[in-house]
Amino acid sequence: MSENTQQESVAGNTRSRSVVAEMLAKNFERLPDSDKKLFLYGPLYLGGNGALAGLVANSLYRRALHIAQAPVTSGLPMAVLPFMTTVALYNAAVSGPLLSGDLNCPSCALIRGALVGLVGAGVYPILLAVPVNFGLATRYNTAPMPEKGNMLRYVVDLSRPILRRMRAVLVLQVFFGTYLSSRHFETYTKLAQITFGSGGEELKD
Repeated sequence: MSENTQQESVAGNTRSRSVVAEMLAKNFERLPDSDKKLFLYGPLYLGGNGALAGLVANSLYRRALHIAQAPVTSGLPMAVLPFMTTVALYNAAVSGPLLSGDLNCPSCALIRGALVGLVGAGVYPILLAVPVNFGLATRYNTAPMPEKGNMLRYVVDLSRPILRRMRAVLVLQVFFGTYLSSRHFETYTKLAQITFGSGGEELKD
């Protein structure tokens, strides 16, 4: 009996969540245009910041390793991959849960946005630049490579000044991720008022 009750409860919660998500999606068009545009295109701006961070990190590693060859070959993935990763992470961690009604905690939304900005748009582009540029340096012999046992220390020593120069970029990504998630939570609050508030009046700018 208890197992059947638990299964019925889980099924009921799943149905109620799907109903809530459907109601929120239906009322999304009733939001002001500025809120809709920010909610839809905000992750793209954060992804653009991630792409810019990737290009900056790529440039710094190319200079440190004296690489002049293949600028497009190294620059293209350093822009595209952080952009796509950041947008996907933000949609999965913030936008999606907000639109489905699963993220009702403002501080949780801010923390998620900050972490996506830090990891997806900051740390990941830097980590991605390491194998890309070390592969090019090995291929074109632009910098002497250490022996296998000393490779990790060499990467750390080479990356230390680059990381110091990238600190401002990391802080900016955290700030922008936090700001974007706070605005998105405000939009979700308006959407919840339209959907569940008394009267359900449409909000204006």
